[in-house]
Amino acid sequence: MVPINVPNILTVIRILLVPVLVVALLEKTGSGDLFAAIVFVVASVTDAIDGYLARSRNWVTTFGKLMDPIADKLLIVAALIALVSLGRLEAWVAMVIIAREFAVTVLRVAVGTQQGTVISASVLGKLKTAVQVAMVLALIAVHGRPLWLELLIYLTVAITVLSGADYFFGLRRGLGKSRPDQGTASSQARRVV
Repeated sequence: MVPINVPNILTVIRILLVPVLVVALLEKTGSGDLFAAIVFVVASVTDAIDGYLARSRNWVTTFGKLMDPIADKLLIVAALIALVSLGRLEAWVAMVIIAREFAVTVLRVAVGTQQGTVISASVLGKLKTAVQVAMVLALIAVHGRPLWLELLIYLTVAITVLSGADYFFGLRRGLGKSRPDQGTASSQARRVV
């Protein structure tokens, strides 16, 4: 059974806001972008609040550790696909980001299943999320492509790729070190990622 606490409720709310965001982005009204930006900001703020509450009040749960990053990914991926369909973002940028998110999620679930642990996000992973949120919000709110937005897009791609590489190599090093003593695998995986 899923523990009911404020961080978990906020995570579920963020997941429920994903289709609202997509409809607002694809809506052909003048206020669609404004509403989409508001929904995206609200969803992103719930991520910061649920993480803070979970850590500060010791409300960290396995559900939260697993679903919080999935909710983030759903929000970003849905926004990216909608922005590509609107012609505001190149498909290759979206595909690089989505491929990284999919690969890391699959590995996270696989390690969780085999090692019995949930791997928390690294500092680089959190930076990646922050930069992706900034890029998506800018693409929703700003029409046209000023130079600063182009640079933000390329920065986002670079940090996304680096955080993915850090995840894979860190996980491999952590699991490789723990192989002789299987009892330390979960603590090693938690520390390196």
